[in-house]
Amino acid sequence: MPYKSGINRGQITLFPETIDDYITEDNEVQFIDAFVDNIETEFKYSKISEAGRPPYNPKDLLKLYLYGYINAIRSSRKLEKECHRNLEVKWLIKSLTPDHKTIANFRKDNKEEIPKVFKEFTLLCKKLSMFGGELVSVDGSKFKAVNSKKQNVVKEKAAARIKEIEKQIDEYMKEIEENDKNEEDTKTITKEELREKIEIIKKRKEKYETLKMEEAGICL
Repeated sequence: MPYKSGINRGQITLFPETIDDYITEDNEVQFIDAFVDNIETEFKYSKISEAGRPPYNPKDLLKLYLYGYINAIRSSRKLEKECHRNLEVKWLIKSLTPDHKTIANFRKDNKEEIPKVFKEFTLLCKKLSMFGGELVSVDGSKFKAVNSKKQNVVKEKAAARIKEIEKQIDEYMKEIEENDKNEEDTKTITKEELREKIEIIKKRKEKYETLKMEEAGICL
């Protein structure tokens, strides 16, 4: 039975696709991009490397963390991996590939500021019904049409929701830190080791096919 074929991975295209081609106009990742680009931040810059390379823009690393927060990516190593394979992340941070140490250090250097931005972002998402969130209004003008008793109830609910959001953010930040500690001794596979393992798979297949032919009485 014939199957659909993908393109040849080694094929050189005459007109290379841009990353923009992979992000549709209704992709919500654009909301993260616009939000971070339009806020004032006081984040510390990542340190200049020993090789003298310029530091990463804090806003790019913040975009990465917001993407991870929304998509429940709970470790710096996993965020690093997304930078290499996830087209949404590639678009969001313009194909930058910070390593997990840089990502973790940014969080450690800005551990008080990041949760504040998460909170502001979450409340805005709720207000605008982004990412499936329910509307939570903390704008006093929203309460003008109700009497004082109902107004207090609404405000209490809003305050309770804000506390819940703060708790969720705190738990997320603690979980990332804990996962980073647990992954400190994780060994990253090298390209040479990966090639060796692929060769093992190929040899296993060859051995299996040889056994099948022998069982069928076919002499090589």
